[in-house]
Amino acid sequence: MDDLYTRLGNRVPVNARLVVDICVGELPEYAATVTGDRDRAAMLDFAVFIRRRTIELATADERLGPDDLAVVGEIGRERGEKGMPNAILPRVLALHAAATFREIQEASGPRDLTDTLHLLSWLGEQATAAQNAYSLGFLNGQQRHLPVGGRVRRYVEMAVAGDPAAPGYGEQIGVPATVRARVVVARPTGAGPRADEVLDGAWRRHRVPATWLPQGELVALLPEEQDAEPLVDDLTAALGPVALGTATGPAGALPETFALARRISRVARADLAPGHLHTLADLLLEVAAAELPELDRWLALIAGKLGTGPDLLDTLDVYYQADLNRAEAAKALHIHPRTLDYRLRRIRDLTGLDPQSTHGIRVLSTVITRARR
Repeated sequence: MDDLYTRLGNRVPVNARLVVDICVGELPEYAATVTGDRDRAAMLDFAVFIRRRTIELATADERLGPDDLAVVGEIGRERGEKGMPNAILPRVLALHAAATFREIQEASGPRDLTDTLHLLSWLGEQATAAQNAYSLGFLNGQQRHLPVGGRVRRYVEMAVAGDPAAPGYGEQIGVPATVRARVVVARPTGAGPRADEVLDGAWRRHRVPATWLPQGELVALLPEEQDAEPLVDDLTAALGPVALGTATGPAGALPETFALARRISRVARADLAPGHLHTLADLLLEVAAAELPELDRWLALIAGKLGTGPDLLDTLDVYYQADLNRAEAAKALHIHPRTLDYRLRRIRDLTGLDPQSTHGIRVLSTVITRARR
């Protein structure tokens, strides 16, 4: 019988050898982990195994079993133990996927539409499980090269990037599973020499995984129900004033939750209530202004008008921090209360906004936050 599965089966030895050659030839970092004929033979055996099992299981419409995934994970573990860089992992998986689809295309004929669609559907369901097993095995193999702190930081990087292997890796390094998660993003005015100590302390004292991002931001992951205040206290004690943003969401949607927490942190002020964990409800207008150029330009126009008066931005800032208390604000500004009244009237005349009205407070406080960040 000459059908798609038969043709693929006949080509397994050739296709397996070809994919090994591609990985070794196109990825020098991968090739560096192939230290001899035995390693290459093991890679070839695996390439043959996974292709034959794909044909067998897809024909029977069965899933990859635990034993199959264990073999996949073991191959990943060997690459991790041999020092293959983490950055190469996605490229290895992509090359294997591309090779598989190319093999199907080359083997399929004009009468194979049904089998081709069935095989592609099967791969769509099972490829994720296989890739997760390989990735998790790889990360476990790398543990011999990474201290505990490095594993924790890698988990956070995987989680906020939406890596499907992150939950399994987190479980293995001791991150508690949760249904809903809280993401905290902190923007310090400057990460000093205690930066790594902060990450180690977050894990050791609070069991909170955290890492530094290239942009100088710290991101930490907690179960939604866990109190974040002890962590925030430690962050401010170690790093000084930090702008903090937080958001919560399903554990399976960490990239989206992280993106929101980051946007909040980027419009929060480090100099005002540095230990306050800002939510979207606190800074809704500021977040919207940062993402809508038209609104941002309008706020900039108002700020420009306030810049023409005597310390009007500072006056508003202090006045709002004093909860509209004239006497307290005047004292903090070292001016007479009547001078404060004059400045507030001047603000209204320049902007058309009453700084004591609900609408004026919402808009002008956003102008201040924008100007101070």
